[in-house]
Amino acid sequence: MNWELMVGTRYLRSRRRAFLSLISALSLAGVTIGVATLLIVLAVMSGLESELRNKILGFNPQVTLASFTGGLTDWRDVLERVRQVPDVQAASPVVYGQAMVGLGRSVSGVIVRGIDPKEGADVIDVGRHLVSGRLEDLGRSHPVTLPPEDGGGEVQLPGIVIGQELAKQLGVELGEVLNVISPLGTPGPTGMVPRMKRFVLVGVFDSGMFEYDTTLTYMDLAEAQRFFDQGDTVSAIEVRVQSLYGARDTARAIERAVGGFPFRARDWMEVNRNLFLAFKLEKVVYFIVLTLIVLVAAFNIVATLIMVVMEKRKDIAILKSMGATDRSIARIFMLKGLIIGFVGTLLGVVGGYAGCWLLRRYQFVELPKDVFYVSTLPVRVYGENFATVALVSVVICLLATIYPARQAAGLAPVEVIRYE
Repeated sequence: MNWELMVGTRYLRSRRRAFLSLISALSLAGVTIGVATLLIVLAVMSGLESELRNKILGFNPQVTLASFTGGLTDWRDVLERVRQVPDVQAASPVVYGQAMVGLGRSVSGVIVRGIDPKEGADVIDVGRHLVSGRLEDLGRSHPVTLPPEDGGGEVQLPGIVIGQELAKQLGVELGEVLNVISPLGTPGPTGMVPRMKRFVLVGVFDSGMFEYDTTLTYMDLAEAQRFFDQGDTVSAIEVRVQSLYGARDTARAIERAVGGFPFRARDWMEVNRNLFLAFKLEKVVYFIVLTLIVLVAAFNIVATLIMVVMEKRKDIAILKSMGATDRSIARIFMLKGLIIGFVGTLLGVVGGYAGCWLLRRYQFVELPKDVFYVSTLPVRVYGENFATVALVSVVICLLATIYPARQAAGLAPVEVIRYE
């Protein structure tokens, strides 16, 4: 063993001064708690970001191709060219529109998305989030017997899929008839008349996000075109790509494939840029704030080493008299502080991983689902986060040893021996 390391560890475990040992233990505990807390918070923030991303991408395409001039009239040709682009996994046309959905006196404003039930299911994951019904039922008519106040008789009605929260607000169940009203009316003898059409509820989804569950509805592409009087025009082409984080490059490739302007392809990161930038900023802020805990522990290391230097003045003088250099003396105290920082960091990493495992395994922290979009704390462990935190912690502890080590190295043996 290197003699500087031997002396440093001997000073660390010395029992002659219980008070110094206590401060060393507190310094080690401070580093451990700071590292573990920082790792758990970063894992939870990463889990929240990942959970939100999955929920958003479950109901939104990874790339959306639209036109600055309005709807796409030659969308079939555009769709084929988009599907030929490398990295494109699936593509489907979509019609967007705003409407009101009502049952009796209950009415709510919604966003209507007209999709192809077969091709659209390859682009978005609505079917996976259905709690009742089937997405395939959008593409066919359903026989429904109307109540006497609506004229009675049996009619064939198209299907519609709505969110769970909207279904609760309207008090509607599968098989019931909903009235969908478009704000774009049709001209009549007395002016503009709102366009209204009946649909039968064939599916209810639960996205876990209140905004989607209350405002988003799906109907068949052809029905949406007729309802919004768009003829054979679609609003956009939605695309699923193979590489999630390569969606931006794929979007640029799609623009080149369709001839550029007036087409514009936007990837999911661009559409939700502000949201994910806010998450990134929060993670940086949490990292900085919680690193202060490690800094406090580092100040304890400084205090411990300074007190050890004051106590070991005679030992330092004797070592120098025996030929120890200033660098060797400084290395003794730097190694002692580094041992505290390294062991504390190691214990913090183990404790942080154990805390993340417990949170993920037992989910004992519950959140109100009506406030948050998750019911328990999601945890996502990334190795690079652990490596970064461990490196920062060790570096901070190492820097904390520089001043006490220089003080010890600067002691003059003659002065110490003369007065002590």
